[in-house]
Amino acid sequence: MKMNIGKLMEMQAALDEHIQSKHELGSEDLVERKILALLVELGELANETRCFKFWSLKGPSDKETILAEYVDGIHFILSLGIERGFVPKVPSGPTMHQEDLTVQFTAIYGYISEFRTQLTESSFQRVFAAYLHLGELLGFSAMDVEKAYVSKNEVNYERQKQGY
Repeated sequence: MKMNIGKLMEMQAALDEHIQSKHELGSEDLVERKILALLVELGELANETRCFKFWSLKGPSDKETILAEYVDGIHFILSLGIERGFVPKVPSGPTMHQEDLTVQFTAIYGYISEFRTQLTESSFQRVFAAYLHLGELLGFSAMDVEKAYVSKNEVNYERQKQGY
């Protein structure tokens, strides 16, 4: 999945700055809150895919709903990178990831937990690479993700104006 990370990082940095200014957060360290937000968003995404719900016959949500949830995770991953000074890198070679959605979700939870305890660039890059692979498993192209990110970024600004 090849996307314009620089463009998305600029947009995320501007949104983060807007939110931090509006909510008078100053230079508060928001890593723990952003990690929890990412974990929650990952759970919401898994819930929309329903990949783990072996007890249910109901199918997944529509692709647009799943993409919107997926992009919420991208927002928090980029925001964490900005917070720690890490630039996400799109992997160029083969990576060690699962082909089963449920296993990939649980692997990402593990990578996020590892990042939380280490806060290293390598642990951050593992989270990002695994999350990109999840997007591929869900059938999203880089263009799908970029377009949805830009759209959701606009929604996030609108929400801030409305006191969300």
